[in-house]
Amino acid sequence: MPFPDHVFYHTPRLKGLITPPDISEVRFGLERFDELDQQAAEEGWPDGWRMDHDAREENRQQVLKDRMDRDLWVFGYGSLIWDPGVYVEEYRFGTLHGWRRSFCMLLTGGRGSHDRPGLMAALDEGDLCHGVVIRIAGQLVDRETWYMWNREMFAGSYVPLFLPVDTPQGPVEALAFVMNHENFRYCPDISREEAARMIAEAEGNLGPNFDYLDNLVRHLDELGIEDRPMRDLHALAAAHRAGPGTPRT
Repeated sequence: MPFPDHVFYHTPRLKGLITPPDISEVRFGLERFDELDQQAAEEGWPDGWRMDHDAREENRQQVLKDRMDRDLWVFGYGSLIWDPGVYVEEYRFGTLHGWRRSFCMLLTGGRGSHDRPGLMAALDEGDLCHGVVIRIAGQLVDRETWYMWNREMFAGSYVPLFLPVDTPQGPVEALAFVMNHENFRYCPDISREEAARMIAEAEGNLGPNFDYLDNLVRHLDELGIEDRPMRDLHALAAAHRAGPGTPRT
């Protein structure tokens, strides 16, 4: 079922481009963890690849303490923009200062492997990040954030923080999932050239790592969200895949 029209009152260009939660593949329950646990055992993933269910729920309760019964804003910088996986009351474009999209999270599964790891985008410290903020109605916050934590915090690679976000309709305080610098997947010192090479070459059971970057850039273009460094990284990775002699930007 599509989102109601009022959800896109401030962002009419997004209408029809956002995946409704009832058909979203990122809205999942504990049965998905059972599938991943089996895959982890078969492929020999390292211990601690995901958060314990109780630890994840404790984290959610702690972060959202005293916020469960009022509207909640969430900042989206990646797939959360076009596939939130939750029921939303309002979309706005937003700018988060002091943070940027960065391919700084190591991937050894999904779109990478232990032999040829890839990279995934996360929020890391930087200048700014253009994205969206979505508003979840207060009466749905408890239920919807349960699904959101399953998606965002399944591996413990993020730290949920409340941060100020500028929107054309005024500033809001929004929940943002930023890169956990203590997590073993954090790799901040990879150059742009090395990141492009890894993304161009990595592949896992979900397909090529490049497809993830290509999908991100394509959606940002479609939604009218600016991020030149992502486009530059995409061009470098595409050139690497094309082989020697291809012009690079």
